[in-house]
Amino acid sequence: MYSFLANATILLHLLFILFVVCGGLWVIRWPQAAFFHLPAAVWGAAVEIFGWICPLTPLENHFRRLAGGSDYSGDFVARYLLPLIYPENLTATTQQLLGGLVILINVIVYAIAIRKYRSRRHR
Repeated sequence: MYSFLANATILLHLLFILFVVCGGLWVIRWPQAAFFHLPAAVWGAAVEIFGWICPLTPLENHFRRLAGGSDYSGDFVARYLLPLIYPENLTATTQQLLGGLVILINVIVYAIAIRKYRSRRHR
């Protein structure tokens, strides 16, 4: 059960990362999504820029320990998703660049969303 919870936490972590990076696209279609996406994007960028640890990481590690420190080998989640979330040789500089990229992507997407929202209001 704990191994399942650890894998579910990894999946949740990946979905959160995807939401941080791409969730602004929902804002273009549904402006109210900004109430959920903007705090997530700010958190995601801050975690990368300041080198903080996302709370999902210790939670996953906790479940792994409770599962007896299960090995990642042979597991789809561990083999394909873990390297995306926890790449090898991730430096502080790379993390800061990733955080900046999150900000840049979202500034562009929000600019598009605001422009679209304004054009709808003027019709």
